Amino acid sequence: MDYLRKWDGELNIGLIPKKWSFYAPEKTAIIYYDGKEEKKITYKELNERVNRVANYMLSKGIKKGDRVSVLLFNCNEFLEIYFAASKIGAIFAPLNYRLAPPEVEFQLNDAGTKMLFFHPELTKVVDAIRDKVPVEHYIFVGDAAECPEWAEHYESVIAEQPVTEPKFEWKVNWEDPHVIMYTSGVTGRPKGCLMSYRKIFFNVFNADQYYDGLRPDDVYVSPLPLFHSGGLFIVAVPTLYKGGTYITMRRFDPAKGLEFVEKYKATIFFALTTMVNFMLKAGTLYKYDLSSLRKFLTGGERTPPYIWEELRKLSEKFGFDVNTGFGLTENSILLFNPNVLKGKTQALGVPVFFCEVEILDENGNILPPRQIGEICVKGPTNMLGYWNMPEETKKAFRFGWLHTGDLGYKDEDGYVYFVDREKDMYRSGGENVYPAEIEKILNDHPKILEVSVIGVPDEKWGETGMAFIVLKDGETITKEEILSYLEGKLARYKIPKYAVIVKELPHTASGKIQKVALKQLAKEKFDELVKKAIILRES
Repeated sequence: MDYLRKWDGELNIGLIPKKWSFYAPEKTAIIYYDGKEEKKITYKELNERVNRVANYMLSKGIKKGDRVSVLLFNCNEFLEIYFAASKIGAIFAPLNYRLAPPEVEFQLNDAGTKMLFFHPELTKVVDAIRDKVPVEHYIFVGDAAECPEWAEHYESVIAEQPVTEPKFEWKVNWEDPHVIMYTSGVTGRPKGCLMSYRKIFFNVFNADQYYDGLRPDDVYVSPLPLFHSGGLFIVAVPTLYKGGTYITMRRFDPAKGLEFVEKYKATIFFALTTMVNFMLKAGTLYKYDLSSLRKFLTGGERTPPYIWEELRKLSEKFGFDVNTGFGLTENSILLFNPNVLKGKTQALGVPVFFCEVEILDENGNILPPRQIGEICVKGPTNMLGYWNMPEETKKAFRFGWLHTGDLGYKDEDGYVYFVDREKDMYRSGGENVYPAEIEKILNDHPKILEVSVIGVPDEKWGETGMAFIVLKDGETITKEEILSYLEGKLARYKIPKYAVIVKELPHTASGKIQKVALKQLAKEKFDELVKKAIILRES
């Protein structure tokens, strides 16, 4: 790999649209459904729009290493901005559009974002924090008539820029920082995973292997959000890298994605387990012709047996393979199950091609099959580290391995199984939720003495939160008091579904709350706890 490190030429993801605009200029690169109509963009058009955006960034003084953020739903503009930032060496820092204003504020400040692109629905969120963040340029991605006076209009400003390749004095190379993608931290502070161009390239290569070889004639439909590693680095970028057609929609719809599979004879479809669950309940999975598919991918959270059974029926009916994957933002994808329906349905899978995955003990020793330890990963898809968090980076990289914080084991065939999270994070609807973030807010409530949040099973979302709350002497609390205190401080999906009022919480001898005991209690007496719980939200 030394020749790649020493090579002095261009090597960045931004060249993907440029290359395909030469090889297949009139081929459809992206089909985007905004909820009303479909927009088709060829590779030639994509590269020209990417160049316009890149030239706009340069005209505003954006240079190599400057941070550019988006607060956008899935759309073609998201990818145009991503590729434009990639071309000129700016660091792309996408934000989750489901975040509350204080969460957006923190991430913009932490990244030091200079330029922010946002959708109309998120104008109020951005306006509420404008005087608290370092952003210098706000760009509105929507109807010009709705653009606030303090922002510039996307289509208007890029229309003024040339379609020629951007020119700049610096070089963009293999090891340069490329993306900051935030994942919540166990201490309640989100952590920015800093990724290099090298990492994203190898994510692409792994995805290529994962799909049994992506092809230029592949048509890939997926509603996975682009602000997540999976949606961007495992779906969109690999598809465009191979010259395929990527189809997505502004928001998930239980029917629309499947309709596109039938309409465009799609070859690959990827939906999170929660999304598949919605499709099953809406009855749409059996409504459309899925015979063109060669791959149906799912995962992202715990997959119930009844979903596996339904996918088995579909697999037999239409002849496609069903695959699952497992990953984390710090690495993207590290395990895949090549054909989950032919056995090993409980396994996370085997390591992807450009990754080594082992189970380590606390001293960094590799454990034999069936022994439980921490799932650790080594390879070119590891992040560079946590943005502005050297101590956290040091903790994550030990003994030459990236530590995932997840406990598991390998079987004799090399398949990895998940046992429990060393950290307390749970996944709700495909989103990571860290209890410490919720606890930090609730512990400040004037009526609450102590609180601990755990993840519990949920039929709709896979997992949801259950908050065990100890009130101060003589206090009572209502649903409205809890919700009003959380409102605007947390994204809705992070708000626990259940609040259980208890007299005390189990503690260790050192005074730490024993979450293991709470998890065991929830496992043994779940129905009883739900009956006496305050239901904070129905869905």
